[in-house]
Amino acid sequence: MKDTFRRIIIDFQERTLRQTIKRDIKVPLTSDKIVTLIGVRRCGKTSILYKMIEELRESVDPQNIVYINFEDDRLFGTTLHDLDDLIEGYFELYPAKRDERVYLFFDEVQNISGWELFIRRIYDTLNVQITLTGSSSKLLSSEIATSLRGRTLSYEVFPFSFKEYLRFKNIKVNLDSSKSLSFIKHSFDEYLVSGGFPETIGQDSSIQKRILSDYVNLIVYKDIIERYNISNTVLLKHLIKYTFVNIATSVSITKLYNDFKSNGFKLGKETLFDYFGYLEDAYALFSIPIFRSSVREEQRNPKKIYAIDNGLRAVYDASFSPDYSKLYENLVFLALRSQTSEVYYVKENQETDFYCVINGKKKLINVSYEIDNSKTFDREINSLSEGMDYVGCDYSLLITKDKEGTINVGTKLIEFIPLWKWLLNETN
Repeated sequence: MKDTFRRIIIDFQERTLRQTIKRDIKVPLTSDKIVTLIGVRRCGKTSILYKMIEELRESVDPQNIVYINFEDDRLFGTTLHDLDDLIEGYFELYPAKRDERVYLFFDEVQNISGWELFIRRIYDTLNVQITLTGSSSKLLSSEIATSLRGRTLSYEVFPFSFKEYLRFKNIKVNLDSSKSLSFIKHSFDEYLVSGGFPETIGQDSSIQKRILSDYVNLIVYKDIIERYNISNTVLLKHLIKYTFVNIATSVSITKLYNDFKSNGFKLGKETLFDYFGYLEDAYALFSIPIFRSSVREEQRNPKKIYAIDNGLRAVYDASFSPDYSKLYENLVFLALRSQTSEVYYVKENQETDFYCVINGKKKLINVSYEIDNSKTFDREINSLSEGMDYVGCDYSLLITKDKEGTINVGTKLIEFIPLWKWLLNETN
């Protein structure tokens, strides 16, 4: 394997890297820790590595930078034992570098069984800065917890936020400019339906759908079926379709189990639990619990599900007009989830869509595409008022299509804001 690794190392060092946009995620360029980037496939993890390498090349000899993509077909069948050839091959190319700092970037490292043992050894014995990427939260976190405890800094990577989407399209944000606002609102309408996977931007809808369909298949086969040796692939695919079409809704495993069983599927409840877990591990799907004081109470209530990207819903949804209310809610969830993993919904007599604490500040949010109907308006206001009493805050937010302003409910304040504007204001 040495010859293969040497060729890959030199080929990359001689490459001119493609232009990438600056992401909002703040990853340290240098660190005494192992840096890990975790996220769904095709969300831009490699581009972040390229940006880091591009910046390093300004002050570091390119020979001190090694990038390996473990999904390179030339590395198919690589084992833990072969990884020694990577290090030895590099130092045979550059023997003087043993006395210098070397920057190692390993993409999709979880493809190598036992990778964490190798990473720990070279981290402990060599003068290296290590940056890793992976597409499984469970795999990376569990192995890091056991073998790399105290040695890592982990960062989650999502598809483009709306701010990043505008930056990618080179649209300047100036809320005082009518021209800028026109471009922003037009782009938001696209982003809402098509999502933020970088490769889909600027493609027509049929190409976008084909790209996203390929992404789903990649996640299903590489991150779930192959990794967990799934045999009931028909059930898994049906579950994926169900979850993406039903984003922003409550899911009861028991009810879903009964529905699937009545449709002729042979399955057990544990299988459904496992498959949901696999989808979450692959960052395709998220679930949030009800906000309660005990974990047991949280588990007794249904969870609400959300997708990693709005565009994935269109892969399975054959309706002519998108369900904007669900797409709005999913975008709000993603903006919150990119800042904290502790996101909940609140329900007493009425339901409030989101509750979380970010930077010590309580955030209580309802999402309603349109509130022109008086019954809808009253329902949203009443649920926020009840939610504020329950979580103990005096401010909440109602995110809408185009309404803006505030309303007082006793001593409490509820603010209305259009989603596109909130996404630009929100630190995400």
